[in-house]
Formats: sequence, C-alpha cells, structure tokens
Amino acid sequence: MAEKFKFAPNDVSELQDNYDLVVIGSGAAGLTSAIQAKELGLNPIILEKMDKLGGNSTRASSGMNAAETLVQLKHHVVDSFGDFYNETYVGGGKQNNTELLRYFTDHAALSIDWLADHGIHLDDITITGGMSKMRTHRPASMAPIGAFLVTELLKQVKSLEIPLFAGVKVNELLQDSEGKISGLKVTADGNPKTITAKAIILATGGFGANQQMLAKYRPDLKGYKTTNQPGATGDGIELAEHLGGNVVDMDQVQVHPTVQQDTPHAYLIGEAVRGEGAILVNKAGQRFVNELDTRKTVSNAIDELNEGGAYLVFGKAIRDRVKAVEFYDSVGLVTTGDTLEAVAKDTGLDSDTLLQTVSTWNKAVANHNDEALGRTTGMDRSIDSGPFNIIHIAPAVHYTMGGVDINTDTEVLKDDKSVIDGLYACGEIVGGLHGNNRIGGNSIAETIIFGRQSGQQVYNYLH
Repeated sequence: MAEKFKFAPNDVSELQDNYDLVVIGSGAAGLTSAIQAKELGLNPIILEKMDKLGGNSTRASSGMNAAETLVQLKHHVVDSFGDFYNETYVGGGKQNNTELLRYFTDHAALSIDWLADHGIHLDDITITGGMSKMRTHRPASMAPIGAFLVTELLKQVKSLEIPLFAGVKVNELLQDSEGKISGLKVTADGNPKTITAKAIILATGGFGANQQMLAKYRPDLKGYKTTNQPGATGDGIELAEHLGGNVVDMDQVQVHPTVQQDTPHAYLIGEAVRGEGAILVNKAGQRFVNELDTRKTVSNAIDELNEGGAYLVFGKAIRDRVKAVEFYDSVGLVTTGDTLEAVAKDTGLDSDTLLQTVSTWNKAVANHNDEALGRTTGMDRSIDSGPFNIIHIAPAVHYTMGGVDINTDTEVLKDDKSVIDGLYACGEIVGGLHGNNRIGGNSIAETIIFGRQSGQQVYNYLH
C-alpha cells in the first residue's frame, strides 16, 4: 500500500523580507495560482493563517464542472460551452457577471487538461443540480474531490519547492506612492513582520464562518450552522476593501440543502449522492421536490416543510457510486438496514408510505419519467437493492457568492472599475461569477480556472 502523503509547511523562521509574489490562502485557488506562477519563472510563497491547510476546498465533495472535455467524450457525453454557460446563467438567476462566466465556461476544459498534465486525473463524471449533462469531473476512485485535489496540488507545491507557511496572519496590504502593491504586514508566530512584494494574490475564501459578517448582509441567516471550516471569515475581502477594492453581491449567500447537523459538527452531504440517484422525503415518507433542482429551490422546499429537515434515501447501487458515504457512515451519519421497513423504523419515517414512494420512484427511473416532480437527471440507478440508507439533513450556510470585484484578468477593481495595480483575487473570495445561486461543481472549477489565470496575469504584470 502506498505511503500516505504528508505535507510539512516551512518553518516560520525561514520567512524572508522580500518576494516577487505572495499568495494568501492555501485552498485550491491559492495552490493553483502559486504553481502556475512558479512554472512561469516567478518565485511565489503561500501564506495560510490556519494550522490546517486547504481551506474550504478540502470539504468539497462532488467534483469539478467542465464542458467539451475528452473525459466526457470517453463517457459518450457530447456537451457544449454554450449549454454550460446558459445553464449556469439560468441557475444563477441571470445575475451572474457575464464576462467572468464566459471566461469560466470557455476555460474549464483547459483546466481539466492542465490538471491531467500535472498527473491529477479526473476521469469519472457525475451530475449536479441545475445541469442537464454529466459534466462534474472527479477522480476514477470517486473519492471526494476536495481533499484529493488539495493533496495532489500540495505534492506539486512540494516538488516545485514553493515555500508555504502556516499560522501566518495577514493584517494589512501596503501600496507605494503610485498606488501599486508594495508589500504586506503579517503576524508570524505571534511576531509582527513586514514583507515587501511586487504582487499579491488573494485566495482567502469566503465568509461563511463569520457570523457577524453574515448577519450584516443576511440577518435572516443568523443562527444557521455552516459547512465551512473555521478560517472562512472574509479576511481577504476586508483587506481588499481597505485599499478601496469594490465588493459585489455580498447578500448572495448559498444555503446548501443537504447538511447533517445532528452532531456538534455540521457535515455536508455531497450533491453527488442525489446526482447518482438518491431521493429526498419528508417525515411522512413522501417526496416533495425535484431533488436536482437548484440548491436554492431545494433548500427552500426543505425549509417550507417546517419539520427540522428532510431525509435522503438511497440503496446499495447509489452508495457504491459515492465513496464519501463510507466516510459519512464512519462518523455515524448514516442509518442503514437490510430492508426499507427496518431503516424507516429506525429513523421514525412512515414505512408504508416510504415503500410506496420508493416503488413509484423506481418505476419513474425505469421509464425515465418522473411524473410527480419532473426530475430528468440522476435517474440511472433505482433504489431496489439493499442495504438501504437514510441520512437526516437540513439546510446550512455553505457558500458566499459575494466578494471582491475582479475583471477576467483577476485584477481587483475599485468602485470606478479601475484596477488596484498588483492585486489579484481568485476563488470564493471573488463575487459575481455565480449570480444568486452557485451550481454544484462550479466552485472547484472556479478555483482551478481563475487560480491559473491569476498566476499567468501576475507573470504578465511583472514582465
């Protein structure tokens, strides 16, 4: 068995006073931007305020969306950039920044290729809500995408000898007399330090774990649990604002419909579970929503039940297609039984109704016609063989669509759309791409697509 990869950050004592490029954040966007910049000949470093690396990226589970890929063709899926664009635009309430969205959908396939060129292969595909085609790429092992990607990108960081420092908090970004980025002030090992830098990439993620910031923009979400790691507190947004950076769509916060919250830690149950065929039922054992409608619609439907959540129901065939379920089970989130009656009894659902619901659903799968709720995707496997599984879920804060305003070169913009020279941003810190609802599989795609772009554009800026 292969030895498990372990990444050791650099000792903070090695932190120097001057660098070409400082990348703030060690999630997929930050790692990708640093790798791209290093391969172009720059000497970047990565700063991470948390002790644990990877940010929210480590929690992503479904996959990475892209259209017109070679992987899709191998799976006999014929797709188009246009369909990818249109479905994301409609899914985002047609409130997406269309320039960012066009760049995103036109460069996703190249990013799948870029990963493959680095030995990071996403050879399996599934589907998420709001999409009509299987364009959510994931590893052939069907492992959750986030931890897989972060581990593989950290391998690249290690082999390229890119310095990465953990436990370093950035307090302020500095500009010269002409308004160009000139450095930053940090706290490293409890000690203040000033670093000079010609360019900075903000890849610090969103603010889903900052209750105060959430309450400021969305008072209705006060008290909601979050799927985010504790470091997702919007620091980078505040750093950019301090320099006059514009923010957009800050009230657009995505609530993920399927989060297991019966334990002290909220666990996101990935959209791939529904994408592979799971259904949602209420306490009476009845379906009540097209499970693969947009996250916003599904979350609202669950909230309207007023039952403290809903239940994901699936069988062995679906479980075999979503390796993450083994993890959910290992931490006690899954109720399993040899029969539907047994698992219904254990979860307090009406077993007779649940049996009827599943029977009706299996017929819909066989005929590929969901007369009840109009579902058309995620119907490749019926729920007819055990063991059967039920997970209790409820909506929780998951993703902040709002953030820093950028152009397609990932340059941070001011209110008047002028550029802050030397300041770039990529990943969840950016606002505008997703409109009022992010499609599952688009966040990981965003980190790689715009991470690559920021690394390339910093190279252009410095040359």
